[in-house]
Amino acid sequence: MTAESLHASATKLLETWNPATGPERSLREAVLAFLGSAPRGCLREHAAGHITASAVVYSHDGREVLLTLHPRVGLWIQLGGHCEESDETVADAALREATEESGIEGLVLDPELYGVQAHPITCSLGVPTRHLDLLFRITAPAGAVPVRSHESTDLRWWPVDALPPNAEVLLR
Repeated sequence: MTAESLHASATKLLETWNPATGPERSLREAVLAFLGSAPRGCLREHAAGHITASAVVYSHDGREVLLTLHPRVGLWIQLGGHCEESDETVADAALREATEESGIEGLVLDPELYGVQAHPITCSLGVPTRHLDLLFRITAPAGAVPVRSHESTDLRWWPVDALPPNAEVLLR
């Protein structure tokens, strides 16, 4: 449960991930290069940019996705956030964030990397930075009812084929 275990897990996820497209392969190589130069790059203290953990939370039947209206970003996005030193792996961080932000117990995480995104943002550090987002697919139990946390303006299920117009979420 250290910065080192988070770094090792992020590196392993990216090294074993087989991206589907050229841009995804390019982003994978860029994030691996970043990690090669940033031993504490999975923690928010790394102001130049840092790995974040996200969860694309699907309903039990895969027909809906849970999105949050992010108060800073102003867009409908997947759940997720910063890795903490108490997280052993980036996957652990994604599951923790999804549980905290959704209020749903019993979420099931697919341990394979779902995708990678990069976002310029001014996060809790108060300075412009870059989130290098490792995404995981998570499935909610049947009948799951989300409970909005203080980290969200709104939180709701959306049909995968009818997302809100300002949604920024990777669906596969």
